[in-house]
Amino acid sequence: MTHALVIGGGIAGPVTAMALRRAGIEATVHEAHPTGADHLGAFLVLFANGLAALRAVGADGPVLDCSFPADTVEFLGPTGDRLGARPLTGAGDDGLSPRTLQRAALYRALRDEAVRRGVRVVYGKRLVDAATGPDGVVAYFADGTRAEGDVLIGADGIHSRTRTLLDPAAPPPRHTGQLTICGRTQDAGHAVPGRTYRMIYGQRAFFGCTSAPDGTTYWFANIPAPEQARPALAAITPAGWRQRVLDAFAGDRTPVAGLVAATGDAVVGVNAYDIPTLPVWHGDRAVLVGDAVHATAPNAAQGASMAIEDSVTLARCLRDLPGPRQAFAAYERLRRARVERVVALSAAMASRIATPPEQPRTPANSDGADDWLTSYRVDWDAPVS
Repeated sequence: MTHALVIGGGIAGPVTAMALRRAGIEATVHEAHPTGADHLGAFLVLFANGLAALRAVGADGPVLDCSFPADTVEFLGPTGDRLGARPLTGAGDDGLSPRTLQRAALYRALRDEAVRRGVRVVYGKRLVDAATGPDGVVAYFADGTRAEGDVLIGADGIHSRTRTLLDPAAPPPRHTGQLTICGRTQDAGHAVPGRTYRMIYGQRAFFGCTSAPDGTTYWFANIPAPEQARPALAAITPAGWRQRVLDAFAGDRTPVAGLVAATGDAVVGVNAYDIPTLPVWHGDRAVLVGDAVHATAPNAAQGASMAIEDSVTLARCLRDLPGPRQAFAAYERLRRARVERVVALSAAMASRIATPPEQPRTPANSDGADDWLTSYRVDWDAPVS
């Protein structure tokens, strides 16, 4: 095998291409957007497991350069009272503190690093169809062009076209019963202590915030709500999103109202979806990675890290096994149980977004109960059999 077609230039796509190149396999990334996806999304967190997977292929440096760390999470109740605090790192995290960064900054860092390493990225290539044969695969794009390769890797996100081509009966993404609204401001009167995430349980919704060294405060709100149609979402203005958050936390005595009121137009809202399980992960010449195969609700903050783990694991399998089918089967065997457990964890957290627990929990806790999540490591040098 000499060449892979990677569909999608978000997070999983460039990491997959870099990992494949490290394994001796060339890859071309095909991005549907005409100029990349730099404008999409708000911000995200990479935990130790995702950072370690990037480090396994030498790609963590650019991400560390455009992000900032947090070591502690503290919890407030609806009255503003402090419920407690916990470390954000687990026992096996090797000193890798979670890093916060804008999603667009992560896109750019990964794409630019991939290009620096010789990966070709082409834009305006929206996949519409694919045909496989004994010697390879052909991808057909909406602009009338085509590309040929040995394998096709669908890193095309939660609304993946690759997924429906592999299995027309694939279950659609499931709405998790919440909207996630993200914003950022430099004008907030409420500064979060350094290297800390402040999580606030309101009476009706959940809110989180952290402050960067430059004084920017990043915040998100998870609000119970039915699924919104795409045109309706697109029609909501920044002022409309701010008002939704203010309404959800009205009557609470927390810093939420001040933070949201200090936010300008840097606010965006999305439906929250997940994919609990997918029957078909791959065919003979095509395979899925990241949100295309196991989208997770944002509550555990593991979507990006899971995608990066996928990318590095898949490259190891393609490096070590004699053919795509064997490699894809090994990849699924190594990943399915873990990612489905993460999706279930995040869904459970989503179901309790407005219920302050007696012992607040996070994706990494000092009691070791969640070390399975953040201390997981992809061993690049270990052979796959």
